[in-house]
Formats: sequence, structure tokens, C-alpha cells
Amino acid sequence: MPNEPNFGDCSCFNLRRAARRVTQVYDHALVPAGLKATQFSLLAVLKGHKTDEGIAMTRLAEKLGMDRTTLTRNLAVVERDGLVKIRTGDDPRSRLVVLTQAGRTAFEKAAPLWFKAQAELARNIGADQKEFLELTRRLAAI
Repeated sequence: MPNEPNFGDCSCFNLRRAARRVTQVYDHALVPAGLKATQFSLLAVLKGHKTDEGIAMTRLAEKLGMDRTTLTRNLAVVERDGLVKIRTGDDPRSRLVVLTQAGRTAFEKAAPLWFKAQAELARNIGADQKEFLELTRRLAAI
């Protein structure tokens, strides 16, 4: 059939495939810290949040580019491990996520490993790394 899709030319297929491979690189690098790339990203966003009051789950999901259901699943693991604490906000219906001291320590242990993975990825991308990062930022903003 001449009108069959060619998945080699499909942006969605190729981006998802590339994202899985990039995630594998970071996951492998973070093994000594006991974290996955998704967990490290979550801790990084929380560490970058300038208040100890915590961040609303809705806002955190937006910053991470994921829906609340996915965020809830990801938070369950880091909460179980004591890296974050989830508490009720001023409105009893809201939930705030707070980075614990154990979470800060895990982040600090993992950060050098993340930098190594970042450098490996930069080497593989080559001279166009800035353009690549700008493209990924633009795609994330769609």
C-alpha cells in the first residue's frame, strides 16, 4: 500500500525513541546514586524551588511537563524513600511537595553523575548541542 506511514520519517516515533535512549543514558549514569532520571529531575526542580514551604503538585506537574497522575506515581517512589514529603496546603484540597534533607543529600550525590551523563550526551550531539537544546526547549513549549 503506497500510503502506509514510514515511521522512519515520523517525528513522534523518532522523538520518543530518542527520548527513551537518552533516558537510558541518564538512568545508567545515576545507578550509583540509586536514582532514575525521572526521580533526579523531580528532585532538581524541587531543589530549584526557592522556598521550604513546598510547591503545589499542579505547579510541579507543569514544571515537569507531565500530568498529575504521572506525577503522583513518580512521587510515590521518592516519598517512600523519604526524599520528599507531601503535605496539605492552606486549602485542604491542595497538596504541597517538599524536598527533605534526605532528598537534598540524594540530589547532591547524584549531581556529579548527572553532569557526566550530560557531558556524554554533549559529546554524542557534537557541535550542534546549543541548537539541539534550543530545539528541545521549543518542542517542550508546544
